[in-house]
Amino acid sequence: MSSSPDATPDPAGDVVDPATVPARVLTGGDRMPAVGMGTFGSDRYGTAQVAEAVRGGLEIGYRLVDCAAVYGNEAEIGQVFTDAFRDRVVERDELFVMSKLWNDSHGARGVASSVRRTLTDLGLDHLDGYFVHWPFPNHHPPAADPDARDPHARPYLHDEFMETWQAMELLVDSGLVRHLGTSNVTVPKLRLILADARVRPSLNEMELHPCFQQPELFDLCVAEGVQPIGYSPLGSPSRPERDRTPGDHVDTEHPAVVAAARAHDVHPALICLKWAAQRGQVPIPFAVRRSQYASNLRAVTTDPLTEQEMAALGEADAGDRLIKGQVFLWPGAASWEDLWDVDGTVATWDGFTPRTGTAPDPTPDAADSPPGTAR
Repeated sequence: MSSSPDATPDPAGDVVDPATVPARVLTGGDRMPAVGMGTFGSDRYGTAQVAEAVRGGLEIGYRLVDCAAVYGNEAEIGQVFTDAFRDRVVERDELFVMSKLWNDSHGARGVASSVRRTLTDLGLDHLDGYFVHWPFPNHHPPAADPDARDPHARPYLHDEFMETWQAMELLVDSGLVRHLGTSNVTVPKLRLILADARVRPSLNEMELHPCFQQPELFDLCVAEGVQPIGYSPLGSPSRPERDRTPGDHVDTEHPAVVAAARAHDVHPALICLKWAAQRGQVPIPFAVRRSQYASNLRAVTTDPLTEQEMAALGEADAGDRLIKGQVFLWPGAASWEDLWDVDGTVATWDGFTPRTGTAPDPTPDAADSPPGTAR
């Protein structure tokens, strides 16, 4: 990635030279920054607030932006990109922009129309990364109630997913997308996708923070040349109420995180980011305050953690998934764990049983079965 010819004004003294931000090398040799800006407002922040944060982020040195159609703010972020290109804040080839196909757009037609809409909204002629947001077409409206359910929800059906993936592959063929990504998948799902994909995923977006490290999935990604992208890297303190359950860990209060924060004289959240970057994933923290997103960027460029601190943080893993996804359950699923294949097999209509890939008969018992744990 080149440097813009015009220097960015730095009245606050918080600009980070993008050249000092570590990079990850993807399959094929492309590079992406080792930290990015998340843009999910968590049902708490308006589109203007998120767009203004992206504007400020570009000014201070961010060169990776993680977007999604369902976040509802791509048009506003697109205007920020247009302004930044016009004002020579950043050049297009300096940016790594990612977006995601929402669950209601699976299938060949949905993929084609969704990517066109996203590119139009973002004001771009291509995406650097494009993900299937969730591996099944179950969806919900914005700010959904925890008890909301898609009446047409179904479990992961591999043949159906691969129809969507094949449409994604055509986007790479046409030059509209440079790298494909999976998101919210599990080890057994990713193995199936890797085995059958013509264009293999270069990226996998997954929940990653000290108290939820997903070592098996992380290691599979690394072994297969798939770059892990970590969402909720701070433990998602701003996540929607529907994703909060009693007993959730607070990463920034973990003793290993607190001890490292004291040793480095920084906020515990920055320890989570240092750990993420040094482990090898790409964290995409969300923040709307300039002081916070500036600190997030600087954290991965200075004052690294020691080997002892990294080891202590490695022991912080509690297997505590915070984004459980209950709203995506299908009739017959027992709990949110069915979404995540916790026994190592792909869950079916009836939970953890051998997958048939067919829907259950619409008997009264099936129709009256509880939809599962609320999100």
